[in-house]
Amino acid sequence: MTPHFTLKELTFTNHREFDNTPNAVQVNNLQRLAEFLEDVRSLLGKPIIIDSGFRSPEVNHAVGSTSVSQHLRGCAADFRVPGMTPAEVVKAIHGSDLPYDQLILELTWTHISIPNTDDAAPRKMALIIDKKGTRYYT
Repeated sequence: MTPHFTLKELTFTNHREFDNTPNAVQVNNLQRLAEFLEDVRSLLGKPIIIDSGFRSPEVNHAVGSTSVSQHLRGCAADFRVPGMTPAEVVKAIHGSDLPYDQLILELTWTHISIPNTDDAAPRKMALIIDKKGTRYYT
């Protein structure tokens, strides 16, 4: 897909009992996501380890995510960055001009998404989800 992100990496799941094959629209979204992740990688100056990208409905349900998750569309990734905490990652991205749709500081990873379609404007929504609940990142 891009120099640092493969389709295999963006569709990998530990829930191998479920088919996690994206359709053509989802592959197109994953291409846009991979290109965006290259920009995130450049901003951070470090490799990104993808924990979760595309999820079929079965995989999404198995991991306990919602039915409106952008992972279902191929527009979101959960990732870690060696040598950076999720708080450091979110701070860097939030303070940048990157056109993310949603940026979430989660317990041990960062969630990032792009708009669901090519023509949609990024919402630039930043959140924290932890043991205290969900709230806006400021």
